Amino acid sequence: MAGEQLQVLNALDVAKTQWYHFTAIIIAGMGFFTDAYDLFCISLVTKLLGRIYYHVDGMEKPGSLPPNVSAAVNGVAFCGTLAGQLFFGWLGDKLGRKKVYGMTLMLMVICSVASGLSFGHTPKSVMATLCFFRFWLGFGIGGDYPLSATIMSEYANKKTRGAFIAAVFAMQGFGILAGGIFAIILSSSFNAMFEAPPYEDDALRSTVPQADYVWRIILMVGALPAALTYYWRMKMPETARYTALVAKNAKRAASDMSKVLQMDIEAEPQKIEQIKEQKSGFGLFTKEFAKRHGLHLLGTTSTWFLLDIAFYSQNLFQKDIFTAIGWIPSAKSMNAIDEVYRIARAQTLIALCSTVPGYWFTVAFIDKMGRFAIQLMGFFFMTVFMFALAIPYDHWTHKDNRIGFVIMYSLTFFFANFGPNATTFVVPAEIFPARLRSTCHGISAASGKLGAIVGAFGFLYLAQNQDKAKADAGYPAGIGVKNSLIVLGVVNALGFLFTFLVPESKGKSLEEMSGENEDNEPQGEAEPPSSSGRRTAPVA
Repeated sequence: MAGEQLQVLNALDVAKTQWYHFTAIIIAGMGFFTDAYDLFCISLVTKLLGRIYYHVDGMEKPGSLPPNVSAAVNGVAFCGTLAGQLFFGWLGDKLGRKKVYGMTLMLMVICSVASGLSFGHTPKSVMATLCFFRFWLGFGIGGDYPLSATIMSEYANKKTRGAFIAAVFAMQGFGILAGGIFAIILSSSFNAMFEAPPYEDDALRSTVPQADYVWRIILMVGALPAALTYYWRMKMPETARYTALVAKNAKRAASDMSKVLQMDIEAEPQKIEQIKEQKSGFGLFTKEFAKRHGLHLLGTTSTWFLLDIAFYSQNLFQKDIFTAIGWIPSAKSMNAIDEVYRIARAQTLIALCSTVPGYWFTVAFIDKMGRFAIQLMGFFFMTVFMFALAIPYDHWTHKDNRIGFVIMYSLTFFFANFGPNATTFVVPAEIFPARLRSTCHGISAASGKLGAIVGAFGFLYLAQNQDKAKADAGYPAGIGVKNSLIVLGVVNALGFLFTFLVPESKGKSLEEMSGENEDNEPQGEAEPPSSSGRRTAPVA
């Protein structure tokens, strides 16, 4: 090895899995639990918002959000997330991971509560308030992506690092599940207390006034898990890699990690001087970065972008696919709260059967199979299942074949999560230098959210019926669900190809992956370690 690793970093790399690893997973993971709850719960209540605020007397179908309002309500949090990923990713490298970590959580708590409140009671003012606070909620959520991944990668050991970062991300699955289960319990309770006829029997009475509380409570409850972990986030010490390699305070890093690992770690004064004398290294917009990590950054950004086009277009519009295949009855045959219950039940079943297991399969196998193999396999099967759904689409719409459609659809989700949805989050936290790690993860994640915006907004219009008369009110004719699924199949195939740009980081230290050990060589000719008289770090 060209440059010797600080003992404190080596101690982290070879540490046995212990209690502090699990507390770090819970503390970082509860942020992701909240992220997923907040981002996906909106899809449970959009139909309800349409019924409450856009009801038109005498219409055959219940009220629905106009296309521009629906796109804004569904997509505004993604715009905030994209901005937050770039801003807090950069800030995490400038100020330190810990300082920024509390800011993002407080923003999420405040905006979760505020998104359930309204200034005014007209449809316009309610939607404007909702969109405003969901943008800033997204901004806070965006910061959680680069910071949680970076903190977990910098705390973890070499052997199980992939599983630990993936476990933080896997909390998303529980967040989606919690959102669905809570919506089921709440809508069942309201349905029992406030009985209402289906829309086709009595349009006005089918939406009880109390339904307005349902969507507000569902959105506001997202603040709870984040608020509960705030204290523990503030107690976490700054990561040793940031303190030693970026802040260049190896003495503080050794002291912090001695407490965390419950062992004595030598401060190594000579190496500290060596680190302080070094130049800060190449920046993001330099030829050196482009030469060393340019293709890596292209690989992480492109694969995350392509994955999220497919992943979010499916996830946000699950309810439309369920209606199309008859899993959810037609809107007019239900009352408003019953519709929330049916949508939540369908989404919870998908999460339980495919989303959650997929995440934890990644946690179990990522350090055995490696990131590259899992991502390649995931994109491959997503492509296969998407085409298997799309090409014989008419076959799947027949009543007898609906269960088959749901199984195939669930398998697509399973391989998204036991595949690129988890690995695109893990890899950017491992392959870039410490001083740029959070920024590069933020750029990769923001590229993913750009894909989510394309998927969410694009699919809203693309999936409309080719016959304008059969399209949803206010939408132009689209290319239909079948052709939309073919487009998503092609997107997944491209993701498979771009995966070849991403390096494998299994079993390697972060400094090995980023080349920082080479950067940490003293200027001029290196002295042999024996002549310096210092204690060297134990070999992993």
